[in-house]
Parts: sequence; C-alpha cells; structure tokens
Amino acid sequence: MSMTIKVSEQACGASITGIDLTRTLSDNEINEIRALWLEHHVLSFPDQAINDDELERFTLYFGNFGDDPFIAPIPGRNNIIAVKRTADEKVPIFADNWHTDWSFQENPPAGTCLYGKIIPTQGGDTLFANQHLALEKMPSLLRKKLEGKQAIHSALVPYSPGGGYGDKDREMGRSMDIRASDEAFSKQLHPIIKQHPETKREGIYGTIGYIIGIDGMDNQDALKLLMELSAWQCQEEFIYKHKWKKDMLIMWDNRSVLHRATGGYEGQERLLHRTTVAAYGK
Repeated sequence: MSMTIKVSEQACGASITGIDLTRTLSDNEINEIRALWLEHHVLSFPDQAINDDELERFTLYFGNFGDDPFIAPIPGRNNIIAVKRTADEKVPIFADNWHTDWSFQENPPAGTCLYGKIIPTQGGDTLFANQHLALEKMPSLLRKKLEGKQAIHSALVPYSPGGGYGDKDREMGRSMDIRASDEAFSKQLHPIIKQHPETKREGIYGTIGYIIGIDGMDNQDALKLLMELSAWQCQEEFIYKHKWKKDMLIMWDNRSVLHRATGGYEGQERLLHRTTVAAYGK
C-alpha cells in the first residue's frame, strides 16, 4: 500500500497514511518522507501503535539522536523524554511560549518527533509558525533591520535555577523531570535570517525567549527589535494548528518552524514521548 498525503489548508503541515511504522521502512519510503518533511515542515502519522523501540528507530531514519539537556529521559532510555501533565497538575503548561527546540545549542536539533500516548478529549493543540513564509511576507523595512544580525540564544530564562522551570517550579509539583542548572547561562550566536542547510531556503531562526539579545546591539534597542520580530513572525496567517489523537506521531523541522503548546484540558492527563534528530550532518 502506498502512502497517501493530505496537505493541510493552513500555513504548513501534512498528514500521511498508508504506512506502518511498526515495521522497518525501505530507503525509498524514508527518502519520500524526508522530502515531504522538508516541503511541509510538519508531518503527522495517525493510527500508529508504536512502542519506544519503534519510535527510536523512526527517529534514526533521519539522523542521529540530538542532545536533550535539562530534562531527564524516561527510565531505561537515553533519548526519549516524557512530555507529561497529570490531571491535577496546577503549574503552567510546559512549553507554552513560541520557540524552536534547543536553539541555544551550538548545533541545535534539526527535527523533533512527538508521539501521543495519552491524549485528552479536548484541548492540548500544538501550534506551529512557518518561518519561511513569515520571512517571505516580511515588510522590507523590518527585514533590513534584521539582515546580517546575530541573535544571542540562551536557556537562562526557562532553565536556570531561578528561571521559569527552575527551583520554584519544581517545588510546585511539576510532573516532568526538569533539571534546571547553571549550564543554562551559556550563550550561543545564530543568524536571525538563516539558510536551511538542506533546502537552502531562507527563514527566520528563533524568537524571543531563547533569544535574549542581539550581538553588538544595546539591550534596550535589541529588546525593541525582538519584540517587533515576535509580533510579526507568529501571526495567524503563518500558523498551523495541530490537533492530537492517541497513537499519532508527528515530526517537525526546527529549522523551518516555531512551535508552542496550548492548554484547555484541565482535569485530564496528557502524555507524549519525544525524541530529537541531531543537526544535519551531525
């Protein structure tokens, strides 16, 4: 049975059926999925009753495992993180601000895979913002302000001991095993307008949050520009809203999209298993 691709009518995203991820895929199937991933940036695979071994195997079709800092892997695994929330949890939703995964690393992950194990009956959508499209439609005046500039990325805001997921958050009883540390104070530069290493297509890379400044700019001026960028890059016309179902696997391209979690499932449990794909060529 050949794959069937249903393209979303939104800013990016496509759904793939007609393939069984519990079996080993052929090189032709892997190459086709990779081409679709690069084209649509977010792919979903519904009705895939895969286990953790099969999730890891699927991830490795597209590159080595990425390095996942600050969150402990699930027991017995080195490369799977549990993104979870208990029914009675009161702390803020995890990852509810726009970001691209681990952009504060020297070589951030190319992709992320997320598999739905326990899915609430409502809410919990994941939003994606197409950063190639956002750049294409960007006003020339704003683009001129950004061209050639290097953003300063850091995990200090969320993952330092005093940050959003730091000591106080842990005391409040978050179920995820987040381990804030002083390593979050490290900084890394990346171009704000960046070429995709595989498609060579330009896009905006990152957003305020993991971006804490702009190299060579006064902090106040940098913050003003970053706020202007943030207001532009996550507008409705650039967004794909993903609705979850149990046994659904999604994968997205961190070099092409921003993403964020949403709530709306209070009183219900949610559990997803996550892996990352290392940077292209790593």
